[in-house]
Amino acid sequence: MSRQPIVALAATLAVTLFLSASPGVGAETLRIGMQADPATLDPAQSASFVDRVALAAVCDKLIDLDAKLSFVPQLATEWSWADDGLALTMKLRPGVVFHDGEPLDAEAVRFNLERNKTATYSRRQSELKPVRGLVVVDPLTVRFELSEPYAPLMAQLADRAGMMVSPKAARELGEKMTNRPVCAGPYKFVEWVPQDRIVFERFERYWNAGAIHIDRVAYLPVPDDTVRLANLRSGGFQLTERIAPTDLATVRGDPRVRLYESPSVAYRVLSVSVGGEAGKTPLGSNPKLREAFELSLDRVVINQVAFDGVFIPSNQPEAPGTPYYAKAFPVPPRDLARAKALVAESGFKRVPATLLISTDPLDNRVAQIIQAMAGEAGFDIKINVVEAATLLGRLKSGAYEISLLIWSGRSDPDANISIWVACDGFVNWGRYCNPKLDDILRRARSTIDADQRAKLYADAATIYLAERPYLFMYHLKWFWGATRKLTGFTPHPDGIARLQGLRLAE
Repeated sequence: MSRQPIVALAATLAVTLFLSASPGVGAETLRIGMQADPATLDPAQSASFVDRVALAAVCDKLIDLDAKLSFVPQLATEWSWADDGLALTMKLRPGVVFHDGEPLDAEAVRFNLERNKTATYSRRQSELKPVRGLVVVDPLTVRFELSEPYAPLMAQLADRAGMMVSPKAARELGEKMTNRPVCAGPYKFVEWVPQDRIVFERFERYWNAGAIHIDRVAYLPVPDDTVRLANLRSGGFQLTERIAPTDLATVRGDPRVRLYESPSVAYRVLSVSVGGEAGKTPLGSNPKLREAFELSLDRVVINQVAFDGVFIPSNQPEAPGTPYYAKAFPVPPRDLARAKALVAESGFKRVPATLLISTDPLDNRVAQIIQAMAGEAGFDIKINVVEAATLLGRLKSGAYEISLLIWSGRSDPDANISIWVACDGFVNWGRYCNPKLDDILRRARSTIDADQRAKLYADAATIYLAERPYLFMYHLKWFWGATRKLTGFTPHPDGIARLQGLRLAE
């Protein structure tokens, strides 16, 4: 027997033993295998995709997205824009309470907006920058007032900026809400053992209690794809995210489990530090070397070798074929001769660079292909693998040279583009800044005319694609595996499992 199956078996037994010994985690618990442990469970502090996976259990939003990325009611039941685009009015759902029993009313929404905009630890500030304030029209009506038209606001309120936390709990906990969330979602927080488990239990006073049929949910971080799949097939997990493309045939052939798949707005991107101390490297300080680095890579081959061809090679944050994809800039083919020439022009015989990646085995596979391809052009790529929390800390501090990152994608193009390349983009960890680009992005946010926005985002692409602080690599597809005892699961393009409507058979 090879080492990999032995490791998978040992990990499966470890998860099974843990579950049988864990207090409160029993037959009525939905056990979800996730790829990494979240960094925080406070929507204000969150900056990673894995946070959103667990937050879906505990924090409802003002609005949600359906499986076609349309906005649908959640904590708000209806909304309307002012004719001049400078105000958004929302009606709140009556009778909603937070997990601590406090009412979710207009004052609570006002508190959340102020916290997101002003708390020193908030990661939502740039997303809500155009929002001047919130007017409490009546106890169940709020009006967001804007300094300028801001088309992406709806998408922000369908994400972490729209997740409401209890004002009472937030005042008491402050930054400590990171591991003690108090929201208004279907499940309330029980415990979080880092790198081990996060457990929630059903909130009996949930506004949509009739849609919640499972008593408890436990999220279990298991970075290894093989181990997650082994636990799904053995019954240790009832649902697991991110089935590896190379394992799709195995899942389809197992009568005990069911495969779900969905198109995805998510993508992988290589971030290059170009500002601050970390940007004082050959790659960070020289756009020509970044051009050479991109030309050394073959996105189509990476997709075929690493993902059996199931993903979509891409060089932009909007996927090919979507309305905001800049058609004038298709995916560049590999040009090894040009890459070598640009390296030679730079005066380097070999260009050293360190690629920071997560423990995701697929990331490691991609990193090794990048290492080999770039090596042919004259780059000596060292791969540095770190776990999720360490990776996020390094990124936030800007202490990296190149990193392979995931963005889970949004329904509005601004939240796929500006977050990286705007000077104040909330995940612009590479410290890139171009005032001309910022002005174009500002104008794109300020109109709801789709054709005008598409033109402006294409203008933006002419700048960031040439300067290459980010190399967008490929768009994903989401693959989930579930026991056939689980019913009611609907895959969403944002990669987040909604727990409403799920049932577990005896």
